[in-house]
Amino acid sequence: MPDVSLEMLQAMVQRVLDGQKEQREDLREIKGRLTALELGQAAIKRDIAASAESDARIQGQLDRLSDRVERIERRLNLVDLDIR
Repeated sequence: MPDVSLEMLQAMVQRVLDGQKEQREDLREIKGRLTALELGQAAIKRDIAASAESDARIQGQLDRLSDRVERIERRLNLVDLDIR
């Protein structure tokens, strides 16, 4: 078995420490990118919710307009007597 000198052990420990430092830096970058992705996803969800709200509002307006047109048609006797 070869003799392991103190310098060799120090060099090996230093390589391990350098590798850990690199991994910490990579992990920090990954966390930052993940946070950016989560913020983007939250923004998309807000946009989808706003679109759904807008769609519901428009549908309600269309329903009320349809009711008004039906009342106008009945008053003017424009209603077809189409029985379904």
